[in-house]
Amino acid sequence: MLPSLTRFTAAPAAPIAPRRAAADPIQRLKQGIWAYFLLLLFEGALRKWVLPGLSTPLLIIRDPLALWLVLAAWRQGLLPANGYLGSMTAVGIIAFFTALLFGHGSIPVAVYGARILLLHFPLIFVIGRVFDRSDVERIGRAMLWIAIPMTVLIGLQFYSPQSAWVNRGVGGDMEGAGFSGALGFFRPPGTFSFATGNTEFYSLLACFVFYFWLQGGRANRLVLAAATVGLLAAIPFSIARSLLFQTIISLLFALLAASRQPKYLARIVPALVAGAFLLVPFSQTSLLKTPLEAFTTRIELASDYEGGVVKGTFGDRYLGGMVRALTGTGSTREPFFGYGIGMGTNVGSNLLSGRSEFLIAEDEWGRLIGEMGMVLGLTAIFIRLGLGLKIAWASYRQLARGQFLPWMLVSFGIFALTQGQWAQPTALGFSIMVSGLMLAALRQPRPEPIAAPRLQSA
Repeated sequence: MLPSLTRFTAAPAAPIAPRRAAADPIQRLKQGIWAYFLLLLFEGALRKWVLPGLSTPLLIIRDPLALWLVLAAWRQGLLPANGYLGSMTAVGIIAFFTALLFGHGSIPVAVYGARILLLHFPLIFVIGRVFDRSDVERIGRAMLWIAIPMTVLIGLQFYSPQSAWVNRGVGGDMEGAGFSGALGFFRPPGTFSFATGNTEFYSLLACFVFYFWLQGGRANRLVLAAATVGLLAAIPFSIARSLLFQTIISLLFALLAASRQPKYLARIVPALVAGAFLLVPFSQTSLLKTPLEAFTTRIELASDYEGGVVKGTFGDRYLGGMVRALTGTGSTREPFFGYGIGMGTNVGSNLLSGRSEFLIAEDEWGRLIGEMGMVLGLTAIFIRLGLGLKIAWASYRQLARGQFLPWMLVSFGIFALTQGQWAQPTALGFSIMVSGLMLAALRQPRPEPIAAPRLQSA
């Protein structure tokens, strides 16, 4: 029996005290979550352009903030015990000691690996208790604004050589931060350290874009239109099949939500038709024609290698990793307690071998089982699966009440939570953020306190 989400969704986001001072801790927690979100978006920019000499410590710049948020929420009574949190904490603690006793034996590597389960995973429930639906919408509106200059940036990165300042790598690396793409072009990273962050950003943006088109009046229409164009342009500029596939999934979720009432179809279908009419002429311009050619070439080359778009993108990336983790040739030969938590991360690989490589597995489930063994690894997987499915079911039930926000976030969050690659800091940050936002979106905005009437002297 899966633990209930009632304690995370039914209670108001935070008690409202009659005095301003009593509400300050809640506001500070909200500000801390916003800081975590902004650092997630611009951590790479700090490491590449602003403070390249501090690129290594900046890799974990969000960790102290996550620790403070968890401890502060616990002191405020906003982090009650629950099965998901308790079980994952136990897994993290046990895996830390088994890594030292039976695995790689490195304390720094074990600490780096355990922090994922002991610091960042609890943050999901902090966001879910401190934020409510109105806060999630504010995050979404901020993303609409940020998407406009972000798209301009990735366009510049796409057309600029890797030696250009906009493509400078982590620590000021002059070889560039782009990742191999097609036709001599590289996948742009945006403000992130690596191109995967760019894909994660626009995948989350797609959830909000379709939501705001469905739920009219919640965002500035011109900004929403500009962000929509930015999302569509980012697909070829990114040269990332995952972004195209994720955008299609979010669109299907939006159409399913809209199909429940004709008035919602009347909102989103004209926007889709208008977007298609705009995209066709723009795709013939020199600005978009080149990235479209590179993107289609990338799809063709990868499809030939992997056996088709559906099989390669969906089968291998979304389902294949699950199957390989359980039936792969290496899973039965691994030690009972695995090779040690943290060993499957890039940082752990650098500390142990001096090279950035996948010492265990690239897929998340394979990494978890390889690091912690079959028992602890499967426990962590089932915790993430259980929480993801519980949130998805609660979000689906919200559709009957005309609440689309949780459902749209699930279109991206279900994959990020259940099998997102948490070994990579940026992917971890987006997974934690969207998971917390899914919980928060299930919560009604708290009522505003009624101000006492002001007495006027005669």
